[in-house]
Amino acid sequence: MSYFDVFSLGWNLNALTFVINFLVAISILKSTNQADMYKESQVLNDLKEEYEKVYPNRKYETMISYIIPFTAMFRTIYRMIEMRMFFNKNKNAKIFDFMVYKYQADINRIKN
Repeated sequence: MSYFDVFSLGWNLNALTFVINFLVAISILKSTNQADMYKESQVLNDLKEEYEKVYPNRKYETMISYIIPFTAMFRTIYRMIEMRMFFNKNKNAKIFDFMVYKYQADINRIKN
């Protein structure tokens, strides 16, 4: 297997994880009430702004992870495992609950 084959496989897997993330986002949008989604969006925006104050290069890290072969795939698989453990521990939780938990945990970890 040549380097080009390895890189193209990695980029294809990154593209697959992007499509999977997109499909998950679409399914959540379809299943959530618009008023609830607006309230959740406000909470997440506040957390995101606080997160970006303590970690300003997050956007660039995400963009770079999709350029480097396999990186986005590994990040997404790790996040999926983390989500599965969160949902197993917290019954009746939604993806919004996980996102709030994750933002707050990362902000607290960075501040400490």
